Amino acid sequence: MTGTVQNKEKFLNQIAKSLGRKRRKTGVERPVWKKQPQYEVFKGETQEQLVERLKEQCKRIHTRFEQTTLENLPIMLGDIIEDFEGKRIVNWKDERFEQYGLSSFFEGLEHEGKSIHFWDVEKGRANIEIAEKADIGITFSDMTLAESGTVVLLSDSNKGRSVSLLPTSYIAIIPKSTIVPRMTQAASKLHELALEDGRFPSCVNFISGPSNSADIEMNLVVGVHGPVRACYIVVEDQ
Repeated sequence: MTGTVQNKEKFLNQIAKSLGRKRRKTGVERPVWKKQPQYEVFKGETQEQLVERLKEQCKRIHTRFEQTTLENLPIMLGDIIEDFEGKRIVNWKDERFEQYGLSSFFEGLEHEGKSIHFWDVEKGRANIEIAEKADIGITFSDMTLAESGTVVLLSDSNKGRSVSLLPTSYIAIIPKSTIVPRMTQAASKLHELALEDGRFPSCVNFISGPSNSADIEMNLVVGVHGPVRACYIVVEDQ
């Protein structure tokens, strides 16, 4: 269901009036700028080069970086959960967990006595309370910006924001094919998404590693506003 724009004509007419001219409704085209440097940065880099760029950026943003195959993903994920001392884990309700062979993995963790919760829209606020107490939150990244080490998360009713924001540690599973050079490409893909679907996610989160903050003396403190640790797992999906 899409929203309804209220008072659009009245609003635009008022802007034209304030500018001291009549409003133009025809013959208006989006300008094409002669110089568009935003599309030239990292232009032509291969997916392997983007992975290396992402890896280097993770060092700067205090984020653990791992790379693995689809077959070894459960082993890698299990090792990180142990390193992060994860006993209570919250995940998106995301079909990609099954597609990537992780359903039985999480069942195994439950048999070991760990608490596993998948976001359940019918539980309402209880999901947030579970995320607040969780040791680890795990999501897939819908896009990842190599330049800044930023994962892009598109929320919906099964993909609550709290999963990546409230637990002590955060793990992002990154399909290698979804890594893009920088914000320019991410913005273009989001624009395409809006045109194709006729709607837009209620929230788009851009997360660059663990929470960082610094006071006036520039003393860095990690984890003030979110997870104190973050790990990106790049998965070979091609």
